[in-house]
Amino acid sequence: MSKILIIEDEATIRRVLTKIIVEENSHYEIAEAEDGLVGISLIKDNDYDLVLCDIKMPKMDGVEVLEKAQKIKPEIPFIMISGHGDLDQAIATMKLGAFDYISKPPDLNRLLTAIKNALERKKLVVENKLLKKKVSKAFEMIGESEQINQVKAIIDKVAPTDARVLITGDNGTGKELVAHWIHEKSNRFKGPLVEVNCAAIPSELIESELFGHVKGSFTGAIKDRAGKFEAANGGTIFLDEIGDMSLSAQAKVLRVLQENKINRVGSDHDIIVDVRLVAATNKDLKKEIEAGRFREDLYHRIGVILIHVPSLNERRDDIPLLIAHFSNIITSEQGMVAKSFSALAIKKLQSYNWTGNIRELRNVVERLIILGETEISENDVALYASK
Repeated sequence: MSKILIIEDEATIRRVLTKIIVEENSHYEIAEAEDGLVGISLIKDNDYDLVLCDIKMPKMDGVEVLEKAQKIKPEIPFIMISGHGDLDQAIATMKLGAFDYISKPPDLNRLLTAIKNALERKKLVVENKLLKKKVSKAFEMIGESEQINQVKAIIDKVAPTDARVLITGDNGTGKELVAHWIHEKSNRFKGPLVEVNCAAIPSELIESELFGHVKGSFTGAIKDRAGKFEAANGGTIFLDEIGDMSLSAQAKVLRVLQENKINRVGSDHDIIVDVRLVAATNKDLKKEIEAGRFREDLYHRIGVILIHVPSLNERRDDIPLLIAHFSNIITSEQGMVAKSFSALAIKKLQSYNWTGNIRELRNVVERLIILGETEISENDVALYASK
């Protein structure tokens, strides 16, 4: 059951809003506050999924309520309620973190759509935070080679800014890991990191996935659905394999970067988003531009900062550290006794041509731990790490 708090000093409007919301969905639980002070007190003591908040109120106006609530429980989405003369201020609250605003008197469909979208966003944010707790250890950046230290240094410089980043490198080098580090070291680390693998989504569905859609906009669109850009509002969106994105979707992404707003597929309603974009590709985008498969203007938009992730063959000095790291993770996951690697085994692994990079090395280490002896020897490597 979703819990919604209405903060509004006019009792009549509170009753109207409550009636509209409950008639739409009887599972919504509604609480009311007659002013901002009472609203803040309720937010402190309760877990709400959404707050509808008037802007002009005595004692404490809606802007101050929004600012205080974000410090107490930043994950709660706010929909601001504005009178005709408050529209400029309502739009300004979007920059402060409000999800949306509704004008008085409220339009029924507009109100219910905004509520549905806000609750969906809250659910995505909560799920993302739970996932982030689980995966943060999985995205440690292991290595002390000169090449990887250069990548770490660039990340430390660019992460605190909102500059867009384009990560390049071969498959399996750890581009996704770099994106996670940029987000976790940024000022947006409390917000969501939403990942989209552009190569894994059919071209006819990529726009719906990124921007969402409205009910009936195409066959199979049985209900309104928020897209990844909305889910990433206040945080970071990571567009992996952006070189595989269709030209049509590229044009729409370019508009988002220029105007900070999106339209769901089948809708002409603008939705303002505050999202940092990090992209990655294993393709040479300059060659893709020459071939007419990638927009040059989008390339210049996303490539403010370029980070090239070196291949494993370029950072062989890191292989012993990576072997130890993967060995600890794998034995723990498999419930096995820890195994060590002999110096000769490590040296032999350092001599291999790692075309699959770190991903391939992890697979080989797992194979050796499962099939090898208590100490992985050079002979084990020859037997089980065949290339």
